[in-house]
Amino acid sequence: MTEPKSDIPGVIAPPPLIFLGYLIAGIALEYLVVKTQGLDMPGSLRWTVVTLFVLAGAGLIIAAMMRFRIAGTPAPPWQPTTAFVAQGVYRWTRNPMYLGMTLIYIGLTVAANAPVAIWLFVPLILTMHYGVIVREERYMADKFGAAYVNYAHSVPRWL
Repeated sequence: MTEPKSDIPGVIAPPPLIFLGYLIAGIALEYLVVKTQGLDMPGSLRWTVVTLFVLAGAGLIIAAMMRFRIAGTPAPPWQPTTAFVAQGVYRWTRNPMYLGMTLIYIGLTVAANAPVAIWLFVPLILTMHYGVIVREERYMADKFGAAYVNYAHSVPRWL
Protein backbone atom coordinates (compact mmCIF):
# COMPACT_ATOMS: atom_id res chain seq x y z
CA MET A 1 0.00 0.00 0.00
CA THR A 2 1.41 3.40 -0.97
CA GLU A 3 1.25 6.48 1.18
CA PRO A 4 -1.14 9.19 -0.03
CA LYS A 5 0.78 12.11 -1.51
CA SER A 6 0.94 15.14 0.77
CA ASP A 7 -0.78 18.28 -0.48
CA ILE A 8 2.14 20.54 0.39
CA PRO A 9 5.44 21.07 -1.43
CA GLY A 10 7.61 19.83 1.44
CA VAL A 11 10.03 22.75 1.57
CA ILE A 12 12.94 22.35 3.98
CA ALA A 13 12.02 25.43 6.06
CA PRO A 14 9.94 28.60 5.78
CA PRO A 15 11.73 30.76 3.17
CA PRO A 16 11.81 33.94 5.33
CA LEU A 17 13.62 31.92 8.02
CA ILE A 18 16.14 30.63 5.47
CA PHE A 19 16.94 34.19 4.39
CA LEU A 20 17.06 35.41 8.00
CA GLY A 21 19.31 32.51 9.05
CA TYR A 22 21.85 33.26 6.33
CA LEU A 23 21.70 36.99 7.10
CA ILE A 24 22.33 36.45 10.81
CA ALA A 25 25.11 33.95 10.07
CA GLY A 26 26.75 36.35 7.62
CA ILE A 27 26.61 39.32 9.96
CA ALA A 28 27.84 37.21 12.90
CA LEU A 29 30.74 35.84 10.85
CA GLU A 30 31.55 39.37 9.66
CA TYR A 31 31.77 40.90 13.11
CA LEU A 32 32.90 37.96 15.24
CA VAL A 33 35.25 35.96 12.99
CA VAL A 34 36.31 37.41 9.63
CA LYS A 35 36.26 41.16 10.40
CA THR A 36 36.70 42.49 6.87
CA GLN A 37 37.16 46.17 6.14
CA GLY A 38 33.48 46.36 5.23
CA LEU A 39 32.11 47.75 2.01
CA ASP A 40 34.08 50.60 0.50
CA MET A 41 30.99 52.69 -0.22
CA PRO A 42 30.19 56.31 0.65
CA GLY A 43 27.46 56.58 3.27
CA SER A 44 24.97 58.40 1.06
CA LEU A 45 25.33 55.81 -1.72
CA ARG A 46 25.13 52.98 0.79
CA TRP A 47 21.86 54.20 2.29
CA THR A 48 20.41 54.92 -1.15
CA VAL A 49 21.16 51.32 -2.18
CA VAL A 50 19.70 50.00 1.08
CA THR A 51 16.52 52.04 0.67
CA LEU A 52 16.00 51.10 -2.99
CA PHE A 53 16.63 47.39 -2.47
CA VAL A 54 14.50 47.07 0.67
CA LEU A 55 11.60 49.07 -0.80
CA ALA A 56 11.72 47.19 -4.13
CA GLY A 57 11.84 43.87 -2.29
CA ALA A 58 8.97 44.77 0.01
CA GLY A 59 6.95 46.01 -2.98
CA LEU A 60 7.40 42.70 -4.80
CA ILE A 61 6.40 40.70 -1.74
CA ILE A 62 3.31 42.84 -1.11
CA ALA A 63 2.25 42.68 -4.77
CA ALA A 64 2.66 38.88 -4.79
CA MET A 65 0.78 38.42 -1.52
CA MET A 66 -2.07 40.59 -2.82
CA ARG A 67 -2.33 38.29 -5.86
CA PHE A 68 -2.52 35.26 -3.57
CA ARG A 69 -5.22 36.95 -1.49
CA ILE A 70 -7.24 37.81 -4.63
CA ALA A 71 -6.92 34.18 -5.78
CA GLY A 72 -7.98 32.93 -2.34
CA THR A 73 -4.91 30.75 -1.87
CA PRO A 74 -2.49 30.78 1.06
CA ALA A 75 1.02 32.15 0.49
CA PRO A 76 2.95 29.98 2.99
CA PRO A 77 4.44 26.92 1.27
CA TRP A 78 3.60 24.71 4.23
CA GLN A 79 -0.12 25.08 3.46
CA PRO A 80 -1.92 23.48 0.49
CA THR A 81 -2.17 25.65 -2.61
CA THR A 82 -5.76 26.07 -3.78
CA ALA A 83 -5.17 28.19 -6.90
CA PHE A 84 -2.50 28.73 -9.52
CA VAL A 85 -1.56 32.44 -9.73
CA ALA A 86 -0.13 33.76 -13.02
CA GLN A 87 -1.35 37.37 -12.96
CA GLY A 88 0.23 40.61 -11.77
CA VAL A 89 3.93 40.29 -10.88
CA TYR A 90 3.66 36.58 -11.65
CA ARG A 91 3.59 37.49 -15.36
CA TRP A 92 7.28 38.55 -15.10
CA THR A 93 8.71 36.18 -12.50
CA ARG A 94 7.60 32.85 -11.06
CA ASN A 95 9.07 33.74 -7.65
CA PRO A 96 8.38 37.39 -6.86
CA MET A 97 8.31 36.75 -3.11
CA TYR A 98 11.74 35.09 -3.19
CA LEU A 99 13.06 37.78 -5.50
CA GLY A 100 11.75 40.34 -3.01
CA MET A 101 13.40 38.51 -0.10
CA THR A 102 16.63 38.42 -2.11
CA LEU A 103 16.54 42.18 -2.67
CA ILE A 104 15.85 42.79 1.03
CA TYR A 105 18.68 40.41 1.98
CA ILE A 106 21.13 42.31 -0.24
CA GLY A 107 19.88 45.64 1.10
CA LEU A 108 20.31 44.52 4.69
CA THR A 109 23.82 43.15 4.06
CA VAL A 110 24.76 46.57 2.67
CA ALA A 111 23.09 48.26 5.67
CA ALA A 112 25.05 46.01 8.04
CA ASN A 113 28.26 46.71 6.09
CA ALA A 114 28.81 42.94 6.04
CA PRO A 115 30.57 41.59 2.93
CA VAL A 116 30.61 38.10 4.46
CA ALA A 117 26.81 38.04 4.30
CA ILE A 118 27.13 38.85 0.59
CA TRP A 119 29.59 35.95 0.23
CA LEU A 120 26.87 33.67 1.65
CA PHE A 121 24.52 34.73 -1.14
CA VAL A 122 25.49 31.79 -3.39
CA PRO A 123 24.87 29.12 -0.73
CA LEU A 124 21.64 30.92 0.18
CA ILE A 125 20.37 30.79 -3.40
CA LEU A 126 21.41 27.12 -3.73
CA THR A 127 19.51 26.34 -0.52
CA MET A 128 16.45 28.17 -1.84
CA HIS A 129 16.71 26.48 -5.23
CA TYR A 130 17.04 22.88 -4.04
CA GLY A 131 15.30 23.11 -0.69
CA VAL A 132 12.33 25.26 -1.69
CA ILE A 133 11.89 26.22 -5.35
CA VAL A 134 12.46 22.82 -7.00
CA ARG A 135 10.09 21.22 -4.48
CA GLU A 136 7.43 23.89 -5.02
CA GLU A 137 7.67 23.62 -8.79
CA ARG A 138 7.35 19.83 -8.69
CA TYR A 139 4.30 20.21 -6.42
CA MET A 140 2.71 22.83 -8.69
CA ALA A 141 3.31 20.70 -11.82
CA ASP A 142 1.75 17.67 -10.09
CA LYS A 143 -1.21 19.69 -8.85
CA PHE A 144 -1.94 21.92 -11.87
CA GLY A 145 -0.47 19.85 -14.70
CA ALA A 146 0.06 21.30 -18.17
CA ALA A 147 -1.19 24.76 -17.20
CA TYR A 148 1.65 25.16 -14.70
CA VAL A 149 4.26 23.46 -16.91
CA ASN A 150 3.40 25.81 -19.80
CA TYR A 151 3.57 28.79 -17.42
CA ALA A 152 6.98 27.63 -16.12
CA HIS A 153 8.29 27.43 -19.68
CA SER A 154 7.08 30.93 -20.56
CA VAL A 155 7.89 32.92 -17.39
CA PRO A 156 11.42 33.09 -15.94
CA ARG A 157 12.08 31.77 -12.47
CA TRP A 158 13.74 34.98 -11.26
CA LEU A 159 13.70 37.71 -13.93
